[in-house]
Formats: sequence, structure tokens, C-alpha cells
Amino acid sequence: MSQVISPLAPRAGRQAPSRPTSRRPRLTLRRLLVTAAASLTTVASLTAGPSTAYAAQATGDPAATPVAQVPARHGGDHLTVTVRNAGKGRDGTFELYCHPGGGSHPDPEGACATVERNTRWGQDAFAPAARGAMCTMQYGGPATARVTGVWAGRPVDATYDRRDGCAIARWDSMVPLLPDLGPAASS
Repeated sequence: MSQVISPLAPRAGRQAPSRPTSRRPRLTLRRLLVTAAASLTTVASLTAGPSTAYAAQATGDPAATPVAQVPARHGGDHLTVTVRNAGKGRDGTFELYCHPGGGSHPDPEGACATVERNTRWGQDAFAPAARGAMCTMQYGGPATARVTGVWAGRPVDATYDRRDGCAIARWDSMVPLLPDLGPAASS
């Protein structure tokens, strides 16, 4: 009978080298080292990025700001507000840019803050009054407005008027995006 001699089998007179019976300790150590290296790389990349932005702020040199950190002009939300029959100096079509603020609107910062304040997750900030709502029978004047554009990545096409208490409250919740007509509009 012939014997097959394994290269790993101990030779006569020699003792087999000791090996761990399980490879688990090696794998655990390897995973630990890989995880530690990945964590250090992540932390290093996070701390390296903003330092140039802080340097730009400290020196006032816009050239020191990385290209990725320079905001695109009017790359955020954009609304067009058209107001009619609101009175002298209030009628017109105004462009509003938010994030960063700007445009031809008389109060871009206030208008952006108002829409931002009325924005709620899962709800349309420009939604009409609920159907069947109990509204007071008061007339707020002939003023109308239409708001179109993009807000929070969603298209906007909303109309506003002041035909009853609900419509007046909805209009007033959007001041200064819409002009403040106050109680004088009803007279």
C-alpha cells in the first residue's frame, strides 16, 4: 500500500508547527484594522474640507474658497408673484429667488422667510383653504395674486384672493410674499 505524503504532514522526528485551530482571531483582527483605517480616512476627509472655507472667511479672499463651496447664483427656489387690484404701488409681477435670496420682489428676505415658515413636511405650503371649511362672510377687496415657480423642488401654481375670511387668512399668512393689505382693503 502506498502512502501519500502531504507537504503539511510532519516529517519523522519533527513536530508539526502549531497553528490556531480557528481562523476566527485573525479575521476579527483584520476586520478591526480595516474598520479603524476606514474610520480614520473618513475623519481625515471631513476635517480637511471646511478648513479652506474657514480660511476664505477669515481672510475675506473668495479665491480661497473651493469651487464646490461657492453657491450658484439663484440656484435655489424661484417664485414669480403676480399681484393685481391690490392698489397703487402693490400691483405688478415680481421675481423671487430664495437660497440665496434675491430678485425684483420688494422684500426678498422676508418673503423667503414667510414661505419657509409655512413649509411643512408632507403639506403644500400654497394649498387652498380646505373644502367645506366654515369661513366668515367678509370681503377683503378685489386683490388677486398668482404664485408660480418651484419651491422645495416642487412646482408651484397657486392663486390667492380675498373673497371670504378663509381666503383673507390664507393671503395674510403669506405676507410679505403677498402685499400687506390690512384692514384698509375692506373699505
